[in-house]
Amino acid sequence: MRDDDTIDDQSAPSGMTGRSDDTPSSVQVGVLREPRSSRTRRGGLRNLLHRRPAGTRVAIATGVLCCLGAVAATGVAALPDERADDRSGTEAALAERGRQAASRGEVRTPAATVPDTPAATPSTATPTTVAPTPAATRTTRPRPKPKPRPTPKRIVPVAGLDRAQMDNAQKIVKAGRAMGVPRRALVIAVATAMQESNLYNYASGVLPESQNYPHQAIGWDHDSVGLFQQRPSSGWGEVGQLMDPAFATRAFLTALLEIPGWEDLPLTVAAQAVQISAYPDLYAQHEWRATEVVAAILV
Repeated sequence: MRDDDTIDDQSAPSGMTGRSDDTPSSVQVGVLREPRSSRTRRGGLRNLLHRRPAGTRVAIATGVLCCLGAVAATGVAALPDERADDRSGTEAALAERGRQAASRGEVRTPAATVPDTPAATPSTATPTTVAPTPAATRTTRPRPKPKPRPTPKRIVPVAGLDRAQMDNAQKIVKAGRAMGVPRRALVIAVATAMQESNLYNYASGVLPESQNYPHQAIGWDHDSVGLFQQRPSSGWGEVGQLMDPAFATRAFLTALLEIPGWEDLPLTVAAQAVQISAYPDLYAQHEWRATEVVAAILV
């Protein structure tokens, strides 16, 4: 404010200026509607005060200051509420987003995929490295290969026998040795089979059942079967048993061992004592051949 303004204000009597001390409504409204920029308020207020008398300017300045203070107080008082409203609105929006995300997660997670025992995930479990077990140190050992069955030693036929006859003679000797009989009993058994069946395993035409078993010839002497032409009707055994060379040999030797002093008897007498043949003297002719065959097998 300039000095001349002060003097004019003090010397001018109230109501002598021809202007009303009251601020026109248009001026008040203009002052109250001025923008909040500090530069605009200061410029507008200074211009307004220069145009008015001193008393009027004081009143206007006082009123303006009061209005500005009320507006500022109102703005300051309202600011926390607005911020609170903004915060509450933001928190409500975030809460709503969280509920939506939770609902989406529940829908996308099927109940069937939840295992009874939760497995460790790669992010939480410490990976364990299992070294591969070498093939040589595994507990499962390969099964041993089955040993091949020993092939029976095939003796070269001797004494004019063919392959089938020699094989049957070998079966007789094998069964006798399993019983532990002496060599003399083996020779008597082979000589008897030479006379009875010519060392062929016979089936019987009278017993068709006998032909169901391995055989090399068919005879018609009653129900006699096998290497020793033993008769099932005489109690030597069942048909199937007598068609087995091993069983037939054991049956013959068992009967031979029951004859008292058989070791000292002539071959034909010992054989006849077991077989009860109609031609007892015919066994003796096979003794030398039987002896040669047994010797060849026992070598």
